[in-house]
Amino acid sequence: MSNDALLRYDPAGAIINGTGISQDSLRELDAKLEAARTETLADVELFHSGEEVPDEKQPLDSAFIDLPERLLAEYQDKRGESELGRILKTAERLRETVDRVLVLGIGGSYMGARALMDACCEPYFNELSRADRGRRPRMYFEGNNVDNDASQGLLRLLGNGREATGVDDRWAIVVISKSGGTLETAGAFRQFLTALRGSCGEAANLIGDLVVPVTGSSGRLFDLAEALGCREVYGVPDGVGGRFSVLSAVGLLPAAILGLNVVKLLEGAVAMSHHFRNASPGENAVLDYVGVSHLLERERGATIRVLSVWAKTLEAVGLWYDQLLAESLGKAEIGATPLTTVNTRDLHSRAQQHQEGRRDKLITNLIVDNWRCAPLSVGRSEYDQDKLNDLADKTLPELITAAIEGTNQAYREDGRPTTDIRLPDTTEASIGQFFQMMMLATVVEGRLMGINPYGQPGVEGYKKNMNRILGR
Repeated sequence: MSNDALLRYDPAGAIINGTGISQDSLRELDAKLEAARTETLADVELFHSGEEVPDEKQPLDSAFIDLPERLLAEYQDKRGESELGRILKTAERLRETVDRVLVLGIGGSYMGARALMDACCEPYFNELSRADRGRRPRMYFEGNNVDNDASQGLLRLLGNGREATGVDDRWAIVVISKSGGTLETAGAFRQFLTALRGSCGEAANLIGDLVVPVTGSSGRLFDLAEALGCREVYGVPDGVGGRFSVLSAVGLLPAAILGLNVVKLLEGAVAMSHHFRNASPGENAVLDYVGVSHLLERERGATIRVLSVWAKTLEAVGLWYDQLLAESLGKAEIGATPLTTVNTRDLHSRAQQHQEGRRDKLITNLIVDNWRCAPLSVGRSEYDQDKLNDLADKTLPELITAAIEGTNQAYREDGRPTTDIRLPDTTEASIGQFFQMMMLATVVEGRLMGINPYGQPGVEGYKKNMNRILGR
């Protein structure tokens, strides 16, 4: 990937006298940012060294940082025998044999896959015919809640255990859980597995082909996979926490089933890692994003970070980042609160608050430079009561560009800090860059704040209490 295809970060809208930050204060932070980068990269070496990890760094889930390089190197060396090669084979087999795939997982076990589907697949992908989908399966997500009606509705959609008679009504399950002990996912797996067994009719041996677990090297789900005779079982890598796992089999397997180019996804991440390691502050998207965010929180009380996405297809990408930031930095009674908005949709519900409400927000625009589909014009009509003929030749990309510029100008005039992340497009390479940028930025900021960005003690508390109330 060439350097001119890298995403760009522009902090200019946050350089505001009185309500924002200054270039001088940002540059004064350079040494601390570089020290945090050095520590972040040293953690990768520490993990791979096998040396004892100090208590203050437990858990140390830094292996996500060089995972894309390792996966690609193994693929180039071993091809079909590599993990990526095996993922591609499994995906091809499922594409040929089923028309629907159900992904079961919660938090980081499904949010990255959902983000990839929405960002990189055709709009309304699940509504297209099998032919228009290129024979790629529809994909649904469950096991992320305990919603009775949603589960019942999806069971009905999948046939409620009715025997499948061909590819068009055959389906499969990808179940993702490192331990297998998360109640939401485990409960959903039991319910949907019963329906899947019914769909196999007399061919009960098909279950091992139609269930693909992604789990740890031991635990409840691992044991269940063995009991079911699953043909393929993929691992969640050691040293990769759930919310940092999107570029492992956790995200790669669903993406490959959808026919996405997972090699380009990983190459995008590698390009961002190279940029992070080598670019200086002031030219480094990761370090500059951390520096601006950290200073605005520290100096201006901007404890709410709004990721303002300017494409509906990027909403799930924003929700993936919400979880990443909240669980990584929301500790020790500190950490910013993330919020994803979709514009121009949410300008009609949030813009008033963002422009004239409390000055506790940093707004980061996530902007797409090149759209997937050909530009659609407003069009001319004999019915001009709406007075739109004067915009007849304008395209939707031109309208949204005007909306972005107009909104940023309004925020600027009122001294509201904004920054821009500009994606070249919504291809796999660009989304891979964004994933890696935000994961790296989250770790760097944690080190800058003096907290461990890995681990999730708050979530563990809710799980413990929930099981106690249920008498487990």
